[in-house]
Amino acid sequence: MAVYKRKYDSGTVLWYFKFQPPGSARGSLPIRQFGFTTKREAEDAEADRRIEERQKFELAKAGSGAAAAPPRTLSMLLDEFFLQHVDKKLAPKTIERYHEQAACLSPELLAMHLADITPLHLNREWNRLLQYGGRTRREKTPRPLSAKTVRSIAGVVSSAFHRAVRWSLVAVNPVSNSEPPVPKKHRGIALLPAEQMLLIDSATGPWCLPMFLELSAATGARRGEVLALRWCDIEGDNVVISRSLSQTRHALEFKGTKTDRPRPVGLPQSVRSRLEAHRCQQDKFRRQFGPDYRADLDLIFANPNGSPLKPNSVSASVSLLCRRLGLPKGASLHTLRHSHGSVLLADGVDLATVSERLGHSSVRVTADIYSHALRGRDQEAAQRWDDFMRRNGGSRDGERKLRAN
Repeated sequence: MAVYKRKYDSGTVLWYFKFQPPGSARGSLPIRQFGFTTKREAEDAEADRRIEERQKFELAKAGSGAAAAPPRTLSMLLDEFFLQHVDKKLAPKTIERYHEQAACLSPELLAMHLADITPLHLNREWNRLLQYGGRTRREKTPRPLSAKTVRSIAGVVSSAFHRAVRWSLVAVNPVSNSEPPVPKKHRGIALLPAEQMLLIDSATGPWCLPMFLELSAATGARRGEVLALRWCDIEGDNVVISRSLSQTRHALEFKGTKTDRPRPVGLPQSVRSRLEAHRCQQDKFRRQFGPDYRADLDLIFANPNGSPLKPNSVSASVSLLCRRLGLPKGASLHTLRHSHGSVLLADGVDLATVSERLGHSSVRVTADIYSHALRGRDQEAAQRWDDFMRRNGGSRDGERKLRAN
């Protein structure tokens, strides 16, 4: 396994690996994967890439040909489901998550014949996962999984059985009559304006983290959406959010947003002026790295050499900072997005505007997520009803006056 080190004039050292993709023509340039801060990190990423490539090859080989034997066990069904539906049609991050969730299922259940699996078997599996279905990365010891994670695993199994019904492998989907756990609804926390400013001013780590946090707080955009922003996306007083940066174990990838449609988001004047200062600092890095600078990406938030930041690393840095500053328990990078929506709704901005700004698929999604903020204005609504009734003779006082006349 060969990994390579590149040292820049600024003193920054980055590791990378390169490989020739399957089916590439002789003499074609290899693909390089940059952005690793240590040699070990680059070696692990290359090893994972080789393993996944080999697994895909074996799976495709085993399932090639229309006359291949149909799946008989749950394990075989999941392999077929991934091959026919997941690995070909879904985003890389979603593919990785589906595979990780399926890997939590017990070998005994995976080995069972499809026709023998009943809702009772599945209920027992959901309970097992809740008690000790997970594994820690280092010790490989059992640990409980959350109700949300177990329900997601049940969703993967249900999707596979749904395909099995369509493929006439089974008559019914046993997951439909099982009882996966229902996660408790957690009320998201929102940071006060002073807490947000403390977080921004205290940010350390990536050179652009303070400006990244400020723009995240001012727009309410998702992590990947902000990390994927280019300078060309700024149009006048707006920034147009049209894509997102996704991270898997093997690579970083730019993809569409959740709604797959661009949305313009207005920028406050204070943020626009600070972005200009941010760009001046980035131009200094551009000159230092010269031709090695990734000018083709045009990213607003990037490493000193212009390459994309890793979303997971950014989130980890912000979560650690929140704990060090003593911010409310559970505060994270996503809290800035939640704070943005909560503040706008509490200040009287209409629901449709907030929904469009946050990039939700519908107003109903916004109402469900921010019901607590809407509920905070309930007393004001009651008072307005009372005032309206009084002005239009619908109060008890108005009724008494009518009787007197």
